[in-house]
Amino acid sequence: MSLNKFSQKIGILGGGQLGKMLCQAGSKLGLNIAVLEKDLSYPAANVCRDFVCGDITNFDDVVSFGKDKDIITIEIENVSISALETLETLGKKVYPSPSALKIIRDKGLQKLFYEGYGLPTSAFSLFNDKNEILSAVENGKITIPFVQKSRTEGYDGKGVQIIRTKEKLALLLDGPGLVEDIVSIDKEIAVIVARNLSGEIKTYPAVEMHFHPTANLVEYLFCPSEISEDQSEKATTLAIMIAEKLNVVGLLAVEMFIDKGGQVLINEVAPRPHNSGHHTIEACITSQYEMHLRAILDLPLSSTELLRPAVMVNLLGAEGYSGPVQYEGIESCMSIDGVYPHLYGKKETKPYRKMGHVTIVDKSLPNAVNTARYIQNTLKVISYQ
Repeated sequence: MSLNKFSQKIGILGGGQLGKMLCQAGSKLGLNIAVLEKDLSYPAANVCRDFVCGDITNFDDVVSFGKDKDIITIEIENVSISALETLETLGKKVYPSPSALKIIRDKGLQKLFYEGYGLPTSAFSLFNDKNEILSAVENGKITIPFVQKSRTEGYDGKGVQIIRTKEKLALLLDGPGLVEDIVSIDKEIAVIVARNLSGEIKTYPAVEMHFHPTANLVEYLFCPSEISEDQSEKATTLAIMIAEKLNVVGLLAVEMFIDKGGQVLINEVAPRPHNSGHHTIEACITSQYEMHLRAILDLPLSSTELLRPAVMVNLLGAEGYSGPVQYEGIESCMSIDGVYPHLYGKKETKPYRKMGHVTIVDKSLPNAVNTARYIQNTLKVISYQ
């Protein structure tokens, strides 16, 4: 039976950096992995022996790609769900399931899901377009400040607007969205859950995330997080509950807030490897990428133990630079013990584009944080054109 599991054909929808690192983890196990993505400029093309060019949002492309696969998984949520449903009817194993993906991909349905199960999340309202929001503000149904999120296709800080003043209402996004109360945030954390088909569950230690003030995406994170044991237990319990209620097979990354009162609130989830788990490659017994593959193959889930404190720094394209990428200061950073750069292989940079990440491991978390600060100040993603 184990030999049959290892020989299964795995298809990954999406060829970005997460797809690349899934392929690298799969190579260690000799897995048969193929990737579907638009063209060979995507990071996974450099490491995947079976890279198929196609559109992951196109029904025909996804069905054609998946027909000869045993298992289909994703590295990004923006895929053709109808194609995944068709592949399920053809007997293919699809993880996450299309039914779970429908809920997760729509931030409005996510919030209704939490509300329906009595799970703690910030107060929210759903709107069809920005005119409805403007009317609700005028009528006093919602008050400034608030957070607006597009219901679909938002990622890496896109599809989010923080409205702090009346003047900022001009920045409202159009289309279906939700409005959330602004939480008085003390910390932002994430817990990654792994769950296989047999129901075995493992969780990674909570990480603490710090966000770029302009780009609204993770700038760096560290683990172990500086939260109480009680908060860690609550966050882990919530993450497991969501994974079980969604019947997720694979990984589920659960992002949460801890407010000034110490309450743990669910923000949103992603059913795949996640930015908040990059550090697991060097810092944990089992990386999130290997764990996702173990889970979808229904193999035993290995230990998630943190071997040593770690900080992960995202390498974002610097402001004012667009064009062929250059990494300024990287050699200086590589001369430091415990520094592990991961460059995704993207040829073109632009402001705030994720171009790579650096993981720093150290026996001392404060020392790792100091090194991370040095890297943030030294390693610049620029272009000479």
